[in-house]
Formats: sequence, structure tokens, C-alpha cells
Amino acid sequence: MKSNDLLRQLPRMDELIEALNLHDGPLRPIAKTIISDYLSRLREQIQSGQCKSISRDEIVMELKKLLDLMTAERFIPVINGTGVVLHTNLGRSTISKVILDEAVEILCRYNTLEYNVKEGKRGSRYDTIESLICLLTGAESAIVVNNNAAAVMLVLSSLASNREVIVSRGEMVEIGGSFRIPEVMKLSGALLKEIGTTNKTHLSDYRDAMSEATGLVMKVHTSNYKVMGFTSSVDSVELSLLCENAGIPVYEDLGSGLLYDLGKHGLGDEPVIQQVVKNGIDIISFSGDKLLGASQCGIILGKSKYIDKMKKNQLLRALRIDKFSLAVLERTLRRYFYDKEAISSIDTLRRLTQSEAEIEAAVNGFLSHLSEDYDTERLKVISLYSEVGGGAMPMVEMPSFGLEFTAENPNDLQQGMRKLRVPIVSKIMEDKVVLDFRTIGKDEYSELIEGLLTLNLISGLK
Repeated sequence: MKSNDLLRQLPRMDELIEALNLHDGPLRPIAKTIISDYLSRLREQIQSGQCKSISRDEIVMELKKLLDLMTAERFIPVINGTGVVLHTNLGRSTISKVILDEAVEILCRYNTLEYNVKEGKRGSRYDTIESLICLLTGAESAIVVNNNAAAVMLVLSSLASNREVIVSRGEMVEIGGSFRIPEVMKLSGALLKEIGTTNKTHLSDYRDAMSEATGLVMKVHTSNYKVMGFTSSVDSVELSLLCENAGIPVYEDLGSGLLYDLGKHGLGDEPVIQQVVKNGIDIISFSGDKLLGASQCGIILGKSKYIDKMKKNQLLRALRIDKFSLAVLERTLRRYFYDKEAISSIDTLRRLTQSEAEIEAAVNGFLSHLSEDYDTERLKVISLYSEVGGGAMPMVEMPSFGLEFTAENPNDLQQGMRKLRVPIVSKIMEDKVVLDFRTIGKDEYSELIEGLLTLNLISGLK
């Protein structure tokens, strides 16, 4: 067919708008642009001889795909096969369904977010959560903001604006997204005063740096890296005593807050918040969605005279925690009053404390659903190590089990897994694609099987 004849067969804009059912709404002007661009490309292909025939139905179908792609959901669940429990890119701590269901009961109704039922008047969104935090940690007072970066900003702004803050050079950290302590200092109005060296800072360094210009001493827990070898740092107890005698508040940014002692399970030596409070630190802050296993937030606790200043800071309104995060946080914190309940109902703690034997049993349980004739040369059960992640406990490796897939091109297979209806995020070890079952739940098995079947990695089910 001649190109002019094909061009005449191209459907009009109004026909395509009608066929796509886009009579009104915000998508219509965007759709008109997409349709116009698509028809222009099609005309070029016809004129160059690349396109020999056209079908109105096929054009409508292609346009529908383009529109669906534009409006497709981007925030979707994935299967985390990396073994990184607090995967920063995959949402950090997951929220257990039982805790979420309790939170939903509150969020789907009017609630006491800022209402005092007893007195019948306006209350504070911090009252209930503050009492819980203080009961669990032994702190005098507490406040919660939307993340730990906000917590750092609020502490510095409230206690050290236009004053010097003493920080060891060995603790000048940068976390994800180029969040750097020196840059935050500038934004808060605090003046950074560095002491010591990268590998060694002594108590005398802090003492010598103190002056009438000092507003705060800041200790930063290096939760996302370790300095090994010829090193020296000042512990919380020594620093607290020095600051108390000097009449200068001391603040410790723990990064990843830990209320349950994972050392009982042989998992590293991360400081437990209750002990840091006992050590005499005046102000402590940490994240809610890391080792705590709750929603995204930044928790600040410590002595009332300092927390009260933060409550009066106008910056707090911009940084305050929202009701969704607050509902999940409160329900999570209540679990910490009983160790067994914390381990069983807080996903992060459950995954971190899972034994190697439990994970091996989980892998074998998954395989029991598959056909007995799966290719053992292509699919193997292996032992491996999981990571904590989330910038916490960088040196800790947890023995685990998973599945190993052999492929001609492991990068292509890994990419194929990410393109599934429910993406599977894997890792590559020794040119093999690996799924670590520490971070894969039993409720995800059906979706995992669906994905493996789609990629022809398994032949079927029993």
C-alpha cells in the first residue's frame, strides 16, 4: 500500500481520545501530547517505508500501554532476597501485619492524636509516646520527630545555635544521601569545633577545647563503619562526667537505636539505649526504622531541661512526626515490655535473631512445594551470610541459607527477576544469582514461585 494511502488511514486525535475513554480529567491533555508524538513517529515510519501497514486496534493498544506506563504504581512491594535485613533502598524495617492492623484501627477512625480525653481539651501528640519511651529507657523526657536527621537538626538548633559544638574528627560521619554532620551544623546555626585525629581522640582533647563559647559536646556513634587498629576514643561515662563538671550538655547521636540487647544472641556490641541513658548522656537521638524495627521517625530522649527547650523550638512543627508513623511507633514500643513478644512480633528483631537452622528449614520447606525433578545443577541450596544493613553493625555477619541459581549471564537473570510482576531483588555471588531466605517470608512463597516459574527457573509444583 502506498504511503499516502496509509497516512490517510491514520485515526484522528478525537477518535483515539474516544477509543481510550479520555473525555475529561487531568490525563486528557497529557494523553493528547502522547498521542500526537506517537502519530508523528508513525507518520515518519510510513514515509520512510519502515511501516507497511497499520491497524487502528493496534494503535489504540500501544497508546494504552504508554498511558498505563505513565500512571503505573511505582511504590510497590518486592521480595528481598539480598539477606540485608535493614535494606535502605527497600524500606528498611518492615512492619508486621499484627502491628499494622492495630495501627489501621486507629488511623481509619477519629483518634486522640492531639486530644486529652480525661480533660476534654486539646492535648499533645507527644504525651503518650513520651511516657512509653521514658518507661522503656529510664529517660526523664522524650520527643519524636520525622527522622533522625531532623532530630540532629532540632537538638543542635535548640541547644547550640551560634555556639560551638565539640566533635571528634573520628566521628565526622556521612550517612546515605550525603547527610554530613558538618553540613548539618551549618544549617542549624551551630559552630563546629573539631578535636583529636581520625583514629585517636582523648578525654584531654575535649577538656582543652571547652570554653565559654561551648554550647554542646556531641558524640556520634559510628554505626555504619568501624575504625580498626591503632585507635582511641572516649566512652560515654567518661565524657558525661567531664561535661557534668564543666556544666556543658553532652549529646550522643546513636544513629540506629537498640532497645533489645542483640548481644544475647551473639550479634555484635551495638550500644543498648537503656545503658547509654545510665551512662549519664544528657541527650540521645536515634532512628525508629532501623534496629528499633518501627516506622520512620527520629527519637530524642534525655534530661527534661533540654527536651523542654526543643519542645519550645518553632522548628519542631516543621519536623514533627505524622499520625501514621506515630500509630505504628506506639504499637511497636509496647512490644518491648516483654522480650518474647518483641522477638515474635517485631519483624526486624525476628529476622535478626533467626537461627541458621531455622532458615535452612525454611529453604527446605519452600523446596517441598516444588516438583521433585527440579534441576539440581541449576538450583542448589547453599549456606551464606546475611547482613544487618541500614548503616548498623557493619562488621556483623549472620549465618544463613538460601538458593543459588546458575545462569549463562547472571546479570541478565538478576535483571529479569527485577522485571517480574512482583520484583525479586537478588545478589550475585561467584557468578551465581543468590536468594537469601533470612529476608524472605513464608507469605511471599507463592509470589516467589510465580516469579521463578515465569523465568523457567523451576518446572512446576507438586
